[in-house]
Amino acid sequence: MECVFGMVGDGFALVAADTSAVHSILVHKSNEDKVMILDSHKLLGASGEAGDRSFTEYIQKNVHVYEFRNGIPLTTAATANFTRCELALALRKVRPSCPVHIVFLVSQNPYFVNILLAGYDKNIGPSLYYIDYIATLHKVDKGAFGYGSYFTLSMMDRHYKSGMSLEEAIDLVDKCIIEIRSRLVVAPPNFVIKIVDKDGAREYAWRESIKDAAGVSAA
Repeated sequence: MECVFGMVGDGFALVAADTSAVHSILVHKSNEDKVMILDSHKLLGASGEAGDRSFTEYIQKNVHVYEFRNGIPLTTAATANFTRCELALALRKVRPSCPVHIVFLVSQNPYFVNILLAGYDKNIGPSLYYIDYIATLHKVDKGAFGYGSYFTLSMMDRHYKSGMSLEEAIDLVDKCIIEIRSRLVVAPPNFVIKIVDKDGAREYAWRESIKDAAGVSAA
């Protein structure tokens, strides 16, 4: 019952995600951060199998290595295309040369992971890319993955507008979270919101209805 969604506003992009780590009928934790700060000006939100979400770490390390070797960071568009390329190669279990392949070898198995990549580039501004597990890539103004997307996409279709202020965007995020909690049969209780703008990528807020216990005392 995962949900990752994001949108582009006036000078910023944001990504919000649930924070539940589940397997079958069990909830293992409720503070799993599924939105990675990829580098100083990029965010990567992922939904999918818990093991396959480690693919985001693979992308993060390659982005860092590229910047270390070349002295300049990858643009958001280049990072999105690199991510799509690696998903496509893993999906087809082959390794032809990828234009921006760097160091680490990707697994020869497909990754069941869906990604929203948000970033801010100088002279370009904010952007958001939709990348699904079969390596479909689109630049979008708003997007969502997971069961919660049935509700968040309809809410964003109704209330999203180009050039939204940060306050308007956060209000829309809260509307989406309320809708998920009230309509989804097994709704995740907690969400994390992160933004990226000219000042960098950072955590903005958590929306929590329950908290993990710090410890369990013996009976």
